Amino acid sequence: MSILLVIGTRKGLWLARGDTGSGEWEVTGPQLPTTEVSAVAVDERSSPRVLIGAESPHFGPSLFTSDDLGSTWREPERAPVAFPGDTGTALRRIWQITPASASEPGVVYAGTEPSALFRSEDGGENYELVRGLWHHPHREHWFPGGGGQAVHTVLPDPRDNGRVVVGMSTGGVYRTEDGGASWRPANTGIRARFMPDDEYPEFGQCVHKVARNAVAPERFYLQNHHGVYRSDDGTETWESIADGLPCDFGFPIAVDPEDPDIVYSFPLVAAEHRFPPDGRCRVYRSEDAGRTWSWSGRGLPAEGFWSAVMRDALCLDDADPAGVYFGSRSGEVYASFDRGENWSRVAAHLPDVLSLRAAVL
Repeated sequence: MSILLVIGTRKGLWLARGDTGSGEWEVTGPQLPTTEVSAVAVDERSSPRVLIGAESPHFGPSLFTSDDLGSTWREPERAPVAFPGDTGTALRRIWQITPASASEPGVVYAGTEPSALFRSEDGGENYELVRGLWHHPHREHWFPGGGGQAVHTVLPDPRDNGRVVVGMSTGGVYRTEDGGASWRPANTGIRARFMPDDEYPEFGQCVHKVARNAVAPERFYLQNHHGVYRSDDGTETWESIADGLPCDFGFPIAVDPEDPDIVYSFPLVAAEHRFPPDGRCRVYRSEDAGRTWSWSGRGLPAEGFWSAVMRDALCLDDADPAGVYFGSRSGEVYASFDRGENWSRVAAHLPDVLSLRAAVL
């Protein structure tokens, strides 16, 4: 089975092509050198299209597409994601690119900094601001976390095109059920230790990542700035599933595409340190929806791993069983084809890995 890994780093893009049988990988790059590739997506609803959100220190943020799996890239003459003039705002960065469900083959969403959602109806060529979220009365109270103020998670509902969930730092989880015309916060049960007056506020949580799969669309998982949670009722309420993990801090969280009970986390020690416990590189896995957790480090650095995995640098493909992949801030990429039991290194000595997506070709 052939796999394509699209690896976005702080200094360009790399591609890794391999297969699950040999474990051999061909790593090529850099492409778009000197650009910071903060978001990558592989749209497989028709002919595969790779989309990336990149930021040049000279030319600013933009969005590139490739229709030949990364051999060539195209950047529109007109910035495809741009705030309308009446907002008085400029795009800082594209944090997330998400194709919608198969029933909307042309729709692509982009989450941005500052916190906003954009929607494309032509496969990612042109985008329009979703004004329902932009004009939300809470927006003036959203504030930046350590990484900025951004919509970094966009989760369309595979059953209902009008329903979309977004996660942002810092503001929390919001959802729409009318195609983006109106939004309401969905943070009940998520603790925000840093809020001095109310640790369970209606909004203001620092969400690091939210995940769902298509098999059980009402099931969500969330990694918060201190806290790991699960929702079984479509984000109406959340409960902690952090017991059993060495730390409740981290950035990524990812769920198996076929089994909604299998979820992956990469814990880090507290907000101030942001290292894995004892410098050991470990991906934690739960097979019972977060009630218990275990880890396997076979093939991963057992010590001296003073690095981290960012929110979009851990992903799964859609094979059965699903391959699991992560990239580190120290420029290493690892893969597992047995649900995290054993790992092998795909690449090393790359720049800081910010984003990672896998596609089965």
